[in-house]
Amino acid sequence: MLEKTVYPFTAIVGQEDMKLALILNLINPALGGVLIRGEKGTAKSTAVRGLTNLLDEVETIKGCAFHCRPGVQPLCAECAEKESYETVPYTRRVVELPISATEDRVVGALNIEQAIKQGEKVFEPGILAEANGNILYVDEINLLDDHIVDVLLDSAAMGVNTVEREGVSYSHPARFILVGTMNPEEGDLRPQLLDRFGLVVEIKGEQEIEKRSELIRRRMDFEKDPAEFARIWSGAEAELKAKIKRAQELLPSVEIGEERYRDAAKIGAALHVDGHRADITLLKTAATMAAFAGENSVTRRHILDAARMVLPHRMRRLPFDTTDGLPEDWEAVLDA
Repeated sequence: MLEKTVYPFTAIVGQEDMKLALILNLINPALGGVLIRGEKGTAKSTAVRGLTNLLDEVETIKGCAFHCRPGVQPLCAECAEKESYETVPYTRRVVELPISATEDRVVGALNIEQAIKQGEKVFEPGILAEANGNILYVDEINLLDDHIVDVLLDSAAMGVNTVEREGVSYSHPARFILVGTMNPEEGDLRPQLLDRFGLVVEIKGEQEIEKRSELIRRRMDFEKDPAEFARIWSGAEAELKAKIKRAQELLPSVEIGEERYRDAAKIGAALHVDGHRADITLLKTAATMAAFAGENSVTRRHILDAARMVLPHRMRRLPFDTTDGLPEDWEAVLDA
């Protein structure tokens, strides 16, 4: 089967917030994924699938259905019991979850009959097993059954998927970056689910004539000769991939000063954001932004830039409120 050429991530025109949010999650999967909301035809799916060329190759334990990586916890039960093992190269990828997927297809299935008769746990891996160590992409996530969305978010937060049937349970690692895309015109997610996404970005079609015409030209060039178009952009792809790698290495040493903790608390309180998940995610995102910029410490600018992705979807809304309630001057919130 021929491998389909994906549109290069770096060739996407505009949509800088969307591209940055995706890159930040590649650098730091602990951010909690990203939800991209926007009208149809705004390169949402193209951008997510374009991440394929930015993912690195890793070593996984040979024969593991969950492609466990040595030294990366948690391991599946089988790998944890092994005293020695061989490793094989594995290229991380984007795993897509169909909107029509059933719960068993997502979480996996247990063979109850064999468990009862023979006392053996026979598990048929699902999409969450396939997604371990990868990116899990859900297009039109707002149309997915709420229960399945809950399962996805719980697994993304815990890094483990547990299946229980008739008193029999089975757990396996499910560490992945969750990316959802949706068109708000087709319905929204519950506020409780929105809060579980680390970052949310709103995008619209490009209105500048120059950008719009360049977008059209690049797309038509790609459709004319996908392989040649990908070759032309391969240098930019390799450069961005290397920059992401450097940011991953720098991130653990990025310093967050005491004043930045106060900034995060102050902006969260001023905007009446419920809970403290937003404050923590805000600082994690700001630190990741600093690492991506090659900087060793978090500044107020990083806090303000991160706030635009972390806070709007977590702000308290009044019934029948038709405004987004966002401040015109985010810096004024900190100076108040």
